[in-house]
Amino acid sequence: MLNNLRDSLQPHLEKIGIGFASTGISPNGWSCVGLFFAFVSAFIYGWNVEFSLIIGGIVLLLAGFFDIVDGQVARVSKKITKSGGFLDSVFDKIAEVAIFLGILVGGFAEPYLVFLAITFSLLVSYTRSRAESLGVKLQGIGIGERAERLLVIAIVGIIGFMEYAVIIVIIIAAITFIQRIIVTAEALKEPAKVAPKKIIMKSKSSVKKKSSVKKKSSVKKKSSVKKK
Repeated sequence: MLNNLRDSLQPHLEKIGIGFASTGISPNGWSCVGLFFAFVSAFIYGWNVEFSLIIGGIVLLLAGFFDIVDGQVARVSKKITKSGGFLDSVFDKIAEVAIFLGILVGGFAEPYLVFLAITFSLLVSYTRSRAESLGVKLQGIGIGERAERLLVIAIVGIIGFMEYAVIIVIIIAAITFIQRIIVTAEALKEPAKVAPKKIIMKSKSSVKKKSSVKKKSSVKKKSSVKKK
């Protein structure tokens, strides 16, 4: 969902990309900065001191911001590479798991809820990766992509309801997982085969031709017999 919003904000994001690209730091460098802030946020959550939810949430929003920056810098500097995309994707998963582990260590949610949140979050990412390897694009499909999930954690956590945030993440990630399975299954459906019918039609027509040939030959034979 937020990916679709990102498309409408692309002109403004491009300006941000130009500004950060002027620093000379590579897209992979900004990916590392985003991962660093994610680790800091996870550490703050796990430390569980006063205002941990507020500080951790703000730092998590910063991590999300730099996750946008790396992509924009890659676009404006024309440094979009497969290795960079792979590294960014791996860093995203590491960051997300780290955040949930921080929440678990800090005692902000029940362990089984954190486990479910991590499981469905990774399944959402896996379905997209697997589908796109088969040629099915899933970007923007689902109500709970990575950006939405981390935004829920940050915002709802800041107001003091982290366990509810984790529950919301489980729900939207599970729905997204199902949505992506349905979309991929529909896209990969093979069209109905019509070839056998054509073969049957051909065989019928050939039978008719053969029967007509036989009739003509039999008529010719009869006529020749009469002439004799």
